[in-house]
Amino acid sequence: MARVLIVIGAVFIVAGLLIKLGVPIGRLPGDIVVQRGSGTFYFPIVTCIVVSVVLSLVAIFLRR
Repeated sequence: MARVLIVIGAVFIVAGLLIKLGVPIGRLPGDIVVQRGSGTFYFPIVTCIVVSVVLSLVAIFLRR
C-alpha cells in the first residue's frame, strides 16, 4: 500500500511540474471541442488515451 501511495504522489508531482512548465495537459491536439452559440462541448479523447497509457505503465511497474 505504501508503494502505491508513493507512486501516486510522484505522479502528482510530475503533473504539477509539467503544468508549471506550460505543457498543455488537458488541451492536447486531437481533443474534440465544439462551440455553438453560448454552449461549448469538450471531449478530451487524446488526453484520455495519454492518461490511460501512463496509468498502464505505472501498473506494469508496480506489479514487478
